[in-house]
Amino acid sequence: MITFLSIVLLIAIIAILFVSLSPQFGGSSSKEKIAQFEKLEYFENGKFSNLIPTNLDMEFSEAIKMLPEFLKNDPNRRPNFDLPVEMRDSLELVDKDHPTRLVWFGHSTFLLQIEGKNILIDPMFSEVPSPTPLFGKKRYSEELPITIEKLPQIDLIIMSHDHYDHLDYESIKKLKDKTKEFYMPLGMGAHFEEWGINPSQIHELGWWDEIQADGLLLALTPARHFSGRGLTNRFSTLWGSWVIRGQKDNIYFSGDSGYGPHFKEIGEKYGPFNFAMMECGQYNERWTDIHMIPEETAQAAKDIKASIFMPIHWAAFTLAMHTWTDPVERVLAKSKEIDQPIFVPEIGEFIELDKNLKTTRKWWVTPNSASKDLMTK
Repeated sequence: MITFLSIVLLIAIIAILFVSLSPQFGGSSSKEKIAQFEKLEYFENGKFSNLIPTNLDMEFSEAIKMLPEFLKNDPNRRPNFDLPVEMRDSLELVDKDHPTRLVWFGHSTFLLQIEGKNILIDPMFSEVPSPTPLFGKKRYSEELPITIEKLPQIDLIIMSHDHYDHLDYESIKKLKDKTKEFYMPLGMGAHFEEWGINPSQIHELGWWDEIQADGLLLALTPARHFSGRGLTNRFSTLWGSWVIRGQKDNIYFSGDSGYGPHFKEIGEKYGPFNFAMMECGQYNERWTDIHMIPEETAQAAKDIKASIFMPIHWAAFTLAMHTWTDPVERVLAKSKEIDQPIFVPEIGEFIELDKNLKTTRKWWVTPNSASKDLMTK
């Protein structure tokens, strides 16, 4: 018994020290900033909240029941073949003589090149979305289209919220000296300051706030989600979606969100969008308030008045119990049903907004079967 208790105590001490000393967990907002947050209708008692009632509570007994299901070694939850990844060359990315284009890194990470500017959205380049590689399952693809070191100078980094599959300490550490400005929801600046970024480079926005960023209009718009990187700081930072508007292109990035009326509000205020990136993956019937199911994703794209959208938040990590291809197959079916144009690019492919975006093959299907077949409507 003494030996057992000693081991438990040792584990507890190690855990406390790790949480206290590891930079992964970021920082906390100052009392002065919190006092400013208190003036907002969606901040109360030290916490941010959603615009409509959102259930994030899960009974302990239900969580325990779900654990074996989550830990089950289901081979359908990740690909059994090497995902096709189109590699990008550093020289082609420094070329500025091209229309607006994006490169998808899987999940929710993008390089957006618009009007001569390089923008990274939710840059998560690490293998595992957790505070330590010891916990969590690795990224599906062995390689990314290009490494951080070979990326061009970054003008803006845009963040949606502070969860580990979106905000990655190791990535920010490598990017901070090659990035000019950082844009994020309220409260997230504390993480970036803790990681050595000059406060003058950090721009925090609340919902519906707008800012001019190097000739672009950026607007932080609502999402239905939550935040937190530790055991005790849930809701301490804001979460959101983004409107990125240039002289020609109007782009929407959903971040993480459950379905809600905010999508129609965003569409009415900022739409139509000629391209949208919509969350579609890592969902479950137990947490539909904070992650859309694929059918809702297609409807949300129509709500915001997207000319065409692509499903994101899939094809990189297993963070839920559905099969890894369930998101794309279901969202394709629903999009066809409601006549909502959709595009599913390969990881690393140039998404060129001046082109007629059309999915040409089911690359997520085992290569030996239907992956080379042309898509049909």
